[in-house]
Amino acid sequence: MPVVSIVTPCYNSSLYISEAIESVISQKYKDWEMIIVDDASSDKSIDLIDYYIKLDPRIRLIKLQENSGAAVARNAAMKDAKGRYIAFLDSDDIWHSDKLDTQIAFMKENNMAFSYSSYYKIDENGSVIDEVGVPEKVTYTDLLKVCSIGCLTAMYDTKLVGRIDMPLIRKRQDLGLWLRVLKKTDYAYGISEPLAKYRIRSDSISSNKIVAAKYTWRLYKEVECLPFLKAVFYFSHYAFNGILRTKFPKIARILGLL
Repeated sequence: MPVVSIVTPCYNSSLYISEAIESVISQKYKDWEMIIVDDASSDKSIDLIDYYIKLDPRIRLIKLQENSGAAVARNAAMKDAKGRYIAFLDSDDIWHSDKLDTQIAFMKENNMAFSYSSYYKIDENGSVIDEVGVPEKVTYTDLLKVCSIGCLTAMYDTKLVGRIDMPLIRKRQDLGLWLRVLKKTDYAYGISEPLAKYRIRSDSISSNKIVAAKYTWRLYKEVECLPFLKAVFYFSHYAFNGILRTKFPKIARILGLL
């Protein structure tokens, strides 16, 4: 049985999926499985995934018959996962070779249920744009104010918190999962060392700030079922922190938001 299961949703990622898979194959930590869920891609993604499956039996593919979104794809992978630890890597992102080795050791040594790390932002060509730092630890209420956990760096221990699905919404489902995990453990703990690279794509669903804000509000009201005034309180923090991150990154970095 693998120690860690890597969850990778894929939709029309033929330009980047090879880099993502190779960054997993090159991990110093070898006891893993990679579950790629293709969300009804219409490009050459599946052909590339099949190529790597022939090279490495630790890689598996699940095919969805219709495009259903990242939450459905990730949940399908988690349902099929055999590892104690669940980690996430999107099909256009990249891990550093010591990511799993560093993070699993960090969690085991400190008996942590949930962890994350700093990461780099890269452009579509792979050039580094910026480094995103993280706080030492966060709580459930901290994440309602600002999400400090990059999906490509998150890992949780199913032995300590069980298996937890993402809420079935098209955006912010990763934040929804982090909130669910933090209802079962007090803190998520950050690693200051950047262990991954997050690709900024012009066609990415996460690039639309207005859409992200709408889904954040839906998450507060429909998934977390927060009372209206409490939802307004946390959404105001979310909006203010988002403005700081976008317009005043130096100030946001000083405040620990970047």
